[in-house]
Amino acid sequence: MDKLHAERTVTPLTILRAGIKIGLIGGIVAVLTALQGMIQTFSTRDVVSGILSMSQTLLLITFVGTAYGAVDRSRSTNRLLMLVVGALSGFISSLLLVILIWLGSVVNLGSMFINATPQLYELLTFKRGVATGSFIQLIFGIGAGIASALIYLLPSRARRPIMAGLVTILAFGFFQDWVIRTVSNTPPLFRFALESASRFVYVGSGLATTGAIVLFVLIAALYFLWAEKGSAFQGAVNKLSPAGRRAYQVTIGVVLILILLSPPVFLGIENCEILDNVGLFLLMGLGLNIVVGFAGLLDLGYVAFFAIGAYTVGFLTSTELAHPQIMGNWWAALPFGLVVAVLAGILLGVPVLKMRGDYLAIVTLGFGEIIRLLAGSDLLLPLLGGAQGTRSIARPDIGPIQFGFQRFTLPLLGQIEFQVQQEFYYLIIAGCLLAVFVAVRAKNSRLGRAWMAVREDEDVAQAMGINLVATKLAAFAMGAFFGGLSGALQASKLGSIFPFSFNFIVSINVLSLIIIGGMGSIPGVAAGAFLLIGLPELLREFAEYRLLFYGAALVLMMLVRPEGFWPEAARKRELHEAEPSEAEPEPDLASPAGA
Repeated sequence: MDKLHAERTVTPLTILRAGIKIGLIGGIVAVLTALQGMIQTFSTRDVVSGILSMSQTLLLITFVGTAYGAVDRSRSTNRLLMLVVGALSGFISSLLLVILIWLGSVVNLGSMFINATPQLYELLTFKRGVATGSFIQLIFGIGAGIASALIYLLPSRARRPIMAGLVTILAFGFFQDWVIRTVSNTPPLFRFALESASRFVYVGSGLATTGAIVLFVLIAALYFLWAEKGSAFQGAVNKLSPAGRRAYQVTIGVVLILILLSPPVFLGIENCEILDNVGLFLLMGLGLNIVVGFAGLLDLGYVAFFAIGAYTVGFLTSTELAHPQIMGNWWAALPFGLVVAVLAGILLGVPVLKMRGDYLAIVTLGFGEIIRLLAGSDLLLPLLGGAQGTRSIARPDIGPIQFGFQRFTLPLLGQIEFQVQQEFYYLIIAGCLLAVFVAVRAKNSRLGRAWMAVREDEDVAQAMGINLVATKLAAFAMGAFFGGLSGALQASKLGSIFPFSFNFIVSINVLSLIIIGGMGSIPGVAAGAFLLIGLPELLREFAEYRLLFYGAALVLMMLVRPEGFWPEAARKRELHEAEPSEAEPEPDLASPAGA
């Protein structure tokens, strides 16, 4: 019996068992969430004011996500069975919370779990007592499971706009403080309108009911219209005359340039600092993507090139080292930092030319640790400052433009104050655009095709006449170039660098954003940088729990989209090549149940 036939003959009992198993997983997640103290911490904030608190939202997300996964795995065309699976999964998940409530009412769990307090049980029972609250909790779980199954049963043209609207409500609810702070930092010309919109959307500690409804309808409608009319719009653009298409492209380019130039003016110092960090990791990610995503060479010591670029510029421009200052201009020192980083990339590439996979990863990891230890050692203390670091590094001043506090008067916007974070944003964006340009041109070139051939099979690539030595060294050198550029920008931005800033976790973060975004995909690297570097910064108000969200998001992403958030087309085909023949058609609501 082939696999497709086997999937179609799965019995309802097997499907229900799978739903129970997934429900147990969701219940365990809900119990752990409660015992971690997240329920008490998030109970002080609302997503929708007076209706849905953040703690209830966390449980709702758990129940809905679990039920959605159970229904998706059932792959049944019987709508009634899918509703039962969703309800059963939600019931099992909430049942484990009810067991926790009853167990806590008779046993002092606080002696083992510090967060198992009376306040926790009050929140889990909606302050209605153990018996009534437990019943409400079960109804809450069952209702969430049924709602999740109903959403799944909808056609994709209706399901996706609804999900987009719900995600928007959650985002605006969770990031209320950030939205309000950002609005308060906008120029006076726009502040009044944005503050008026903010007062309409938010009330008290969460979204106003009317504001939440308007947000949901607006986003769902825009998503639906784009899904329905987007292809027609693109077809109309393709039918334009050459002059009209050129004007359209110029308009899009001008809009994108204005969007890239506007954050320092509208977002303030705090948000520009976040964007600077995202940009630096994006720059490193674009460099490592050449090595890992294009050429398939697993490099776990990429932080070494980041450190080499930073320390080279620091060595040449610092005024506080044992030797006299060599260069007073950052721009004059930058080429030396890039050249040294490229030479280091070649130096690393030569001894590992015949290594693959885990062996290559271990060697590159050792290289990164060697650079970090040398930077902090007493051996290079007179040159690099040792554990005390390198300080007073020159800024990239451009003629009369001195990096630091600046005050400008712009038409319509009035007086604008720029700090270092806002000024460096433009340099970092310029570096990222350079990296994107080089990566795109290299990927579509003869060298890029050689990299991809090496990534697929080195032996076959060599048999086809590809020079493995030159191809691999070119990947290491080009990747090291952008790592060194990112390090040089970081050193100048901070004005000082220390060895502990270049530890192994930096390499892991850069590699993670490539994997999460989509290996080999340039837009995917940008998406990964925003998701893994920018999003945790926005969650800082949630203290240590933001790292828990970070880890959970990584696990969920690998389960749901192993190819990445924005994968390369070839990579997506590799992971889903069997789906067209094996996937079941979507349930048709117009057909009778079980048809």
